[in-house]
Amino acid sequence: MKDSTLDKELTLDRQLCFAVYGASLALNRAYKPLLEPLGLTYPQYLAMMALWEKDGQQVKELGETLGLDSGTLSPLLKRLEQAGYVSRKRDSIDERQVTVSLTPTGAALKDRAMDVMLSIGRQTGCTMSELETLRDRLKSLRGHLAAAKEQV
Repeated sequence: MKDSTLDKELTLDRQLCFAVYGASLALNRAYKPLLEPLGLTYPQYLAMMALWEKDGQQVKELGETLGLDSGTLSPLLKRLEQAGYVSRKRDSIDERQVTVSLTPTGAALKDRAMDVMLSIGRQTGCTMSELETLRDRLKSLRGHLAAAKEQV
């Protein structure tokens, strides 16, 4: 005989993972039409944001910031370079090191990206305070999960 309480807990709508997954999909769908005029995909937008925050990063550092491996990040950066938003330069001493820098066009794109952020903020239906709390809770969750993984 099955425990009805356990059955209730095993439904999709009770799962944190499904709620986060659904919210992530909805957020990505909301970003897509806002980023198209900028010529950016969502992962490219995140890379640009990281570079607007700190220009001239090593690819490895940028990958760590974004949580992307080099196999995913390299083609993304190549497309950004082809679009004229970033430049990549190999270190003359250690050719394994590649620095990614914003071009003037890429730096200027930041002003247009402000509209993206404001539009997403409106679409969420949340106050700025609610968004900050949600963001902080999700960052905390990510940190706890990363720490738990290291202990396994």
